[in-house]
Amino acid sequence: MKKRILCIEDEAAIRAMIRFSLEREGYAVQEAADARVARDLAADQLPDLMLVDWMLPDLSGPELIRRFRRDPLTRDIPIIMLTAKSEEDDMIHGLDAGADDYLIKPVSLKALSARIKALLRRSEGFDEQRVINAGRLQLNQDAHQLRIDGTPVHLGTTEYRLLEFFMQHPEKVYSRAQLLDFVWGQNTYIEERTVDVHVLRLRKTLKTHAADNVIQTIRGAGYLFSGESTGD
Repeated sequence: MKKRILCIEDEAAIRAMIRFSLEREGYAVQEAADARVARDLAADQLPDLMLVDWMLPDLSGPELIRRFRRDPLTRDIPIIMLTAKSEEDDMIHGLDAGADDYLIKPVSLKALSARIKALLRRSEGFDEQRVINAGRLQLNQDAHQLRIDGTPVHLGTTEYRLLEFFMQHPEKVYSRAQLLDFVWGQNTYIEERTVDVHVLRLRKTLKTHAADNVIQTIRGAGYLFSGESTGD
């Protein structure tokens, strides 16, 4: 699917030039000559990136960006500000308003293309959720949610952190002292048997889904996580 770019620029000739260049690169481009039209277009279909001119007939570019940033639907959309203002203070003002990047007119189409690609790559990286898969278990680190065979499973905060560490370091034995350091922190002074208590609680939760055997006790050494193990 083509990436959608909303170009908000009051000069028709500049809009046309940018549109022609970006469409040749495979983007879908929408145009707005003022802030009102821009907000209507963004509400109708969210763009993947916006280009915002500083001087618009009904609202300044920085103020329009502030409004986009206050709206939960548009606050994370990458924005490049286009302006003839080249002073450092103006650049800082634009970035403080919420712009991700800043290009001075006359705009170099090559530079614009490079900035767009960089911001879209960064945006895609933020959209990708951090998920760890291990056998029947799936841990979404952004949502702090465990699923077993696709079913959500509630974990307490400490049990979640313990399982997260295990899933990040499978097939390796960790002693109770090591788990205290890595999961609770090196400056935490609690008894090693605390680890046993939380492992027991974690296993109890996993057992309801016949998955408690993923955490194995290695006698005299500690604990090991194996995502390939399953409960009976």
